Parts: sequence; C-alpha cells; structure tokens
Amino acid sequence: MSTPFYVSPQQAMADRAEFARKGIARGRSVVVLQYADGIVFVAENMSRALHKVSEIYDRIAFAAVGKYNEFENLRIAGVRYADLRGYSYDRADVNARGLANVYAQALGNIFSSVGEKPYEVELIVAEVGAGPEDDQIYRLPHDGSVVDEHGTVAIGGNADQISSFLEERHREGMSLAEALKLAVESLARDNNGSDRTITPEQLEVAVLDRTRPQQRKFKRVLGRQLARLLDGTAAVGAGSSDEADEDEDAAEGSEASGASGTEEE
Repeated sequence: MSTPFYVSPQQAMADRAEFARKGIARGRSVVVLQYADGIVFVAENMSRALHKVSEIYDRIAFAAVGKYNEFENLRIAGVRYADLRGYSYDRADVNARGLANVYAQALGNIFSSVGEKPYEVELIVAEVGAGPEDDQIYRLPHDGSVVDEHGTVAIGGNADQISSFLEERHREGMSLAEALKLAVESLARDNNGSDRTITPEQLEVAVLDRTRPQQRKFKRVLGRQLARLLDGTAAVGAGSSDEADEDEDAAEGSEASGASGTEEE
C-alpha cells in the first residue's frame, strides 16, 4: 500500500504565496503618491481599454496589478458594495477603510481555500480627504492583509526598488506636476538601476482632486494635459481647459470592459 502524499500546512501556504507573488511581479508597476491637492495614480499601461486605475465612489479610487480578470471582478464587487451602502445608508458612510476590509476578507478567504488557486493580484484603495492629513491609502497584498500607507506606495513589478526611490524623494506639499514627474522617474527605473524612457502614451494617470467642486473627485489626466504636466508647462486645477473632455473620457473609461484574462505586460 502506497504512502499518501503529504505537504505540511506551512509549506502549502508558502507555495501558494510564492505562486501569487510571481504572478503579480510579471505585471508592470502602479505608483500612488499624495500631493498638495489630493492623490495621484500613475500606471505603466499601453492599453486604453483595460484600466489598472478606476473610480469606485465619490472620493474613493482603486488601483491594481496582476491578472486583469481577477482584479476586474474585485473592482466590480467594490462598486456594487459602495453603491448599495451609499443607497441604504448615506453617501458619507462609504469610505476606503470599509472597502479595504471587504477586499481583505475576500482575498483572505480565497488565499486560504484549498479548493481554488490564490488570486494573482495586489490592490490599492485610496480615499481623498478634506486635507492631506485626512487622506487614506491602503495596500492589499494577495493574502488579504491590509497595510496602511502614507505618502507613497508602489505595487507590482519592481515595487521594492520603486518604493525606496520614492521614499527618498517624495515630500509633503508637492504639486501635481512634481508628483507626476517623480512617479514617472520611479517607474522608468529597471531592476539594474538604469533608466528607461516612458512616454505619455505608455501611461495611465488619474487623480483624486480634493479641490474639485463636485462630489466626485476622481479625474483621469489625458492627452495634452498629461503632456504639459510632464513638460512642466501647466498647472492643473478645476478650471483646466481640457477638463470637460477628460471627464467624458473618465465616465467612459470607468466602465471599462474586457474579456482578456491576463493584464498586458
């Protein structure tokens, strides 16, 4: 009679964690930074249809790396949770902390289940407050743990090196142009420390702008406005000449659909 194959629980969990980390590392990074007027999200993303950064609710945005179909399912679930809670109670009751807890439970249950593979995703949930001290940024790794971040955070790809680069150079009160340039510089660094060239067409950029007069603070930064910010020739505010076009693109982009099972790399 053959001996049953046995793997210790510790080894099984370590193998699942390694599997998820390898899948996440294959995706290109996303960087999130606080700046004077809000929070900026910068992702290296060649696709205009498959978004890594999306709006969840009035003051809340979502960023992710890993397998597209998996984090898109989580994004949709987050939108439904926020809409239902805001409708049932009050819009003010929808916050990033509550959404992060919901995602943590879902990811933790999937990671510990022996019946399915762990999700190959890492998430960021951020909420812009009335002032910089009220901003909230949460990072959620594949195992469902929640990490409260401040100032900067990077996920996916070469996240450790990017995070070190950002921590050394980020400061409070940066303008959007300064924060955006720093984010692009960090994304352009390869594993060996050399720099690549990243063009505006390769970037997906969005902000949670606390200065916007409307309830919804999420806005995508696109086209000429993004190019001017990277060139240092424009300051962005609620009155930007490109804002109307960008808001139309954001409304369309926030409902991004796609059947692709894997994030583009």
